[in-house]
Amino acid sequence: MIRYALNCDQGHSFESWFANSGAYDKQAKRGLVTCPVCGSAKVEKAIMAPNLAPSPSLSGAAEPRPPAHPPTTPAPPKTPVAMMSAAERELRHKLKELRDHITKNAHYVGPRFPEEARKIHYGEAEHRSIYGEASSEEAQQLQEEGIEFHPLPILPDDKN
Repeated sequence: MIRYALNCDQGHSFESWFANSGAYDKQAKRGLVTCPVCGSAKVEKAIMAPNLAPSPSLSGAAEPRPPAHPPTTPAPPKTPVAMMSAAERELRHKLKELRDHITKNAHYVGPRFPEEARKIHYGEAEHRSIYGEASSEEAQQLQEEGIEFHPLPILPDDKN
């Protein structure tokens, strides 16, 4: 990425980031670089002092410093990924089987899970397998009351 100080023909100054110097040239030639103040496409690079980071060997720094002004377009968030061994794939398969078994054979109670779990635990409702949702606070309260429950495994889709 490269940052340029720019001026339009109306005298407005501004900065913009580009993938490289060639990207600026192509965009400017097509009239895609415009002044954010007046919209003029007559834009030229201004004289700018380079922003050079000192060499790590000279400054004693372990890592190079990021630019003072990051690009205006944030990078998309990264998703955790893993390469699994055969044993890990087998465990994932068993977790999927467990989830499928519970969702097929237990009664879904949705957000009423904490309430229904208490009724079953205290004998106010017939014992049966249930599943649903609970906030972390609700789950902590159930745990403090001695009500046994387990988080339902959530797995990424099978395409991963």
